Amino acid sequence: MCDHQATSFLTEFQEIEGTKVAVNRIPITASKQERFTWTQDILNDFKPQWISLQYVPYSFNPKGLPFWLPSFFKKLKGNHKWHIMFHELWIGIDIESSLKQKCIGVVQQLIVKQIIRNTKPHFINTQNKLYQFFLQSHKIEAVILPICGNIPLTAVKNEANKFTQIVLFGSIHPGASFKEFIDDLVSFESKLSKPIKFVFIGKNGTELSRYQEVLESKKIVYEVMGIQPEAVISQVLIDSDFGISTTPYFQTEKSGVFAAYKEHQINTICVSREWTPTKGQYSIPHIIKYEKNNLKLNPTTVQVFNLNLLANQFIKSISIS
Repeated sequence: MCDHQATSFLTEFQEIEGTKVAVNRIPITASKQERFTWTQDILNDFKPQWISLQYVPYSFNPKGLPFWLPSFFKKLKGNHKWHIMFHELWIGIDIESSLKQKCIGVVQQLIVKQIIRNTKPHFINTQNKLYQFFLQSHKIEAVILPICGNIPLTAVKNEANKFTQIVLFGSIHPGASFKEFIDDLVSFESKLSKPIKFVFIGKNGTELSRYQEVLESKKIVYEVMGIQPEAVISQVLIDSDFGISTTPYFQTEKSGVFAAYKEHQINTICVSREWTPTKGQYSIPHIIKYEKNNLKLNPTTVQVFNLNLLANQFIKSISIS
């Protein structure tokens, strides 16, 4: 509906793991009237039984304030039911947030509640307990539905790996206490059976150079692989002992990187900036929360991800709604 890459409205088929999916792409530059006309035409032609809204406020507006969205949904005509997946809610729910962020968050909450009123969804999901808790505080009942990773598990583990391999896949978020983590890791290394090696893969961003400097200062072996095919990424992940996430601990479950780590059955170490929710804290399985001078690397068996079970959960939920 707000495609950043499309320059005009187009319909195309995209192939995902052998399945072709019809995709209608409405550019973000479209006017409100164009966007509505195209969307209504799609609904008239396809006549869906369900519309599943994947809600991320900043995907609909660069400032995260899609004021137009509630009335847009209300005007759409059809016999469809609504489902909403809240990938993100609103900002300002952490103790560290600024007054400005808290004010924006209040407005974002009002938009969410108006969307709920205008769509009257038959079923609502989110992907973590924290968001579920904040939705419940507004009397919005949501069922947890974990997200899938975007790296298919195609590789077989190489048991001959000579290193304790730690992978960092994808974007490196700023503010993480990586230097302190490495200091503690070096002290912990004697307890490991093999020397440490870091592997950076994917589009890591501008923070990568700082991380390289830290590792070089401690003479830790590392490899920067950059953007790679899915099969190569799968091999690196399956061969790793731990995966680093720089997403704040209580937001990790909304991360596709964490989903990929979990699907490849490796434990995640959260090394991030401070981000403390105002309420609703809880422990997250298979995520080791790094705390300075208190590094604990106790891997647990990661439950095998079952996509069929996840799909059946979703199908069952909309079947009884």
